[in-house]
Amino acid sequence: MGAFLLRRLATAIPTLLLIATLAFMLLHLTPGGPFDSDKVLVPQIQHAIEARYHLDEPLWRQYLRYLGELAHGDFGPSFQYRNTSVNELIAQGLPVDAAIGGVAMLIAILCGGGAGLVAATRPGGWRDRLPMGMAMLGISIPVFVTAPLLILVFAMRLHWLPSGDWVAGSWRHLLLPALALALPHTAYIARIVRAAAIEALAQPYIRTAIAKGLPTHVIVLRHALRPTLVPLVSFLGPALAGVLTGSIVVEQVFGLPGIGRLFVTGALNRDYTVVTGITVLYGALIIGFNLLVDLCYAWLDPRVRARA
Repeated sequence: MGAFLLRRLATAIPTLLLIATLAFMLLHLTPGGPFDSDKVLVPQIQHAIEARYHLDEPLWRQYLRYLGELAHGDFGPSFQYRNTSVNELIAQGLPVDAAIGGVAMLIAILCGGGAGLVAATRPGGWRDRLPMGMAMLGISIPVFVTAPLLILVFAMRLHWLPSGDWVAGSWRHLLLPALALALPHTAYIARIVRAAAIEALAQPYIRTAIAKGLPTHVIVLRHALRPTLVPLVSFLGPALAGVLTGSIVVEQVFGLPGIGRLFVTGALNRDYTVVTGITVLYGALIIGFNLLVDLCYAWLDPRVRARA
């Protein structure tokens, strides 16, 4: 298992370096700059600003400086937020996205996984068609439609939950954004689990368990659940990275101070360090979660451990 982990890490580091390089180069090759505006600055002031942020240096030197800071975990100062580093901005926004994303994925796994298992026990029946029909509806309706609908129903009509804003530690401010973010993932998980469970329930050892007279819930939970989790785990890797870095639509609708809105603002303002920092963070999360997926594969499937 140690060699298996080292091989994955050996491929993860060059991948992260490639992501950082592409983000840096694409931003710096884009026309315009972080301090371009309709108002023309005095040349001396423009030069002083560029010198402060090392923008007057050749591109290769800026790149090497960027890699050196990145190696120490420093994303650099923000060009638009005065006296604020990108690390500080991410530290302010990431806990919001982590709280919402974590609750959203928990809801999606529990509800979607349960619906998929129930549907797989009676394929073709109403217990299959009802949850799968709702899953198709959840996939078809985008988040920018479901989020305002949730606000309309639960905040404006029923007055059960607040319509937006963020209060740390308040579950009432957390629930609606988490539900809006969870709905499409719930639908995908339900369909993935149903397909995997139907395949698992068709295996010979399952037929043997049925012949022995074991109850359906025992067969599903004890014998079919583990192989069902294998395709689900592969979906959860990038899905977790996506929800933890925030949904731009959900943040915009509910007025949340997450890093998704920060990324969009940074891109519009040519804030190089903010955009590259969030891009590298997102890449690192995807790589990290995919590494966890590989380790989960090794735990779920003994054949993977044998090859490792």
